[in-house]
Order: sequence, then structure tokens, then C-alpha cells
Amino acid sequence: MSEVFLAPHMPILTSTRRQSLVDSALDALNQRITSGIWQLGERIPTEGELSELLQVGRNTVREAIRVLSHAGILEVRQGDGTYVRSLDDPAVMMRTLRRSSLREHFELRAMLEVEAARLAALRRTTTDLKRIKSRLVARGHWVEGQSVDMFLERDSAFHCAIAETSRNRALIELYRYFLGTARDAARAAMVEHGVTEPSLSLHDDLYHAIKAGDPIQAAHAALAILHPLIDAFSLDHRVPDIPISERNISGISKQGR
Repeated sequence: MSEVFLAPHMPILTSTRRQSLVDSALDALNQRITSGIWQLGERIPTEGELSELLQVGRNTVREAIRVLSHAGILEVRQGDGTYVRSLDDPAVMMRTLRRSSLREHFELRAMLEVEAARLAALRRTTTDLKRIKSRLVARGHWVEGQSVDMFLERDSAFHCAIAETSRNRALIELYRYFLGTARDAARAAMVEHGVTEPSLSLHDDLYHAIKAGDPIQAAHAALAILHPLIDAFSLDHRVPDIPISERNISGISKQGR
């Protein structure tokens, strides 16, 4: 590892800061990118090295890298490392998303997924349907005791396949950008509040509506998946609706392992 990786330019995170650890880690990583310490195409330090430099847990580092990866800023190459993919600064948008409430997250997710489903029903090909179906099978049922994080990764892959089938590049990129915080919201709903994960049958209904080429039914099916989540955190319920950035994300991740 070159010395530039270990140079003392990385801001140290302290417990006195008001931002969540993940938001602080995002700021620190983004500062290294925008300041030019990490160049475009350069491999950044390992998860363990970043954890030591930032003085935070690996779960916090992993989450920050995941958010930047979905934003297209970093690229994770399995077995090789994580590389700088873009120099754009997504910090403002990401902080806004992470400070939104669960209800706001699920409402925004519904807007994106309903339209993605509608367009997918109009534009799907045989290849698209095979990809969506394979990810649906991989997703499977939620079973108590399995890893929450791994299940939500599979669930996200299914919904991402539908977004990709929309053939709308702007929607696809926006959905990918939003996906990291969307998973955080889903994890918080399941782990902290015991909200039941939408059933496999509802997801199967969505797949069959897209397969049938019925945009109206596909939109209804997509909304049916998210409606219980939106309803659980609606304004007239008493369930605490805490912004994502104020949640103990590291602790939640551990419960799903």
C-alpha cells in the first residue's frame, strides 16, 4: 500500500459530532476524492485500513462505501479492491436522502418503482423476463433467522432488474443512486419496528403483470408491495418515524448476520 493511502489527511471522526457515523464517514471519503488525494481510477485503502483511519467500525465503513458505490462514485471489484469511479460530489444529495424519514423513503420508493413497473410491462423482452424471474427465485421467501442484509440484497436485485427493464436511463440511474438508503429504510422497518417484509406472492404478482404486458396491473402490483410499509409509517400512526441518519445502522447490520 502506498504512503498516500496512509497519509494523515483523513479527518478523524469523534463521538461529539452531531452527524451519524455513516454520514461522517461519507464526508471523509468524499473529501479525499474531491480534494484529489484519491485520483480517478485509483484504488482506495482496504476496509480495515479505513476503519482504523476513521476510528469507526467496519460496518460503518462498509455502509459508506456501499452508498458511494451505488452513487457511482466508487466501484467495488470483488477480489481486487475499491476504486474511484467518478469525481462528482454527491454529498448534498446523499445527506438529504439519509436525513429523510422512513415514511418519506417509502413514498419516494413507491414513485420510482410504480413507474419502473409500468414501463417494464410495456418494454420487457424475453431476456428481461428471464432475468427478473431468476432474481425473484433467488429472493425467495423471508425466513426468520436468516441474514437481513443478504435478503435485502436479493430483494434489491429483483427490483433493480425491473428498473433496468424500464429502458429509461434517468430512472435507472436515479434508482441505483437511491438504492442504498432504500435498503437502510427497509432494514430499519424490519429490525427496529417489526414491520413484515412484503410477501413473495406480492412480488410474484408483479412479475406476472410485467410478463403479461399489463402496465396498469404492474403499477398496481408495485404499489401493493410498498403500501403496507407506507401505511406503517403514515402520519396518522404512532410508530416513531426517525430519519435514517439518526439510526444505529452498524447495530442493525449486526442483527442480520
